[in-house]
Amino acid sequence: MKVKTLIGPAGEVLHQLDQPATSLPAVSGRDLEQALEAAHAGLRKAPARGFRFLAPPAAPVELRLADPDAAAWAVAVERTAGLNTPHGISVCLRLLALVALLADTFWARSWLVRGGSGLAIHPQLLRAAALVPLTAAGGFDETALRALLPPTQARGANI
Repeated sequence: MKVKTLIGPAGEVLHQLDQPATSLPAVSGRDLEQALEAAHAGLRKAPARGFRFLAPPAAPVELRLADPDAAAWAVAVERTAGLNTPHGISVCLRLLALVALLADTFWARSWLVRGGSGLAIHPQLLRAAALVPLTAAGGFDETALRALLPPTQARGANI
């Protein structure tokens, strides 16, 4: 799998891969932890950014980061894991999918734990997010993700 980075006339960045997002590798939970740390300490502004997955004969799948925070988080991942490899792209998409999951689903919020410096994501959820295969759109299949979690937690029980 090859990653080609294209820069548009207005500075927008497009990472193009010659395989579908489903081909991206699993990463480690620590990779996601480091990406989260970098994102929290990172930029507040970043150029528009996106991903294009090519898998002929299927039509290309494009993922545009319309949210400025998502683009800034992608820059933070670029600085830690790099976005010039399938591994770095996988870390980035998993981080963004994890943030979307926590924002959009009630059950996932039960995996937030209070720590000395505020809220943190439970290590088991980080591990599951690191291992679950990505969808063609670069996100998580919620059922597959929940299958990697302990049953009581996956049903939304408090930690």
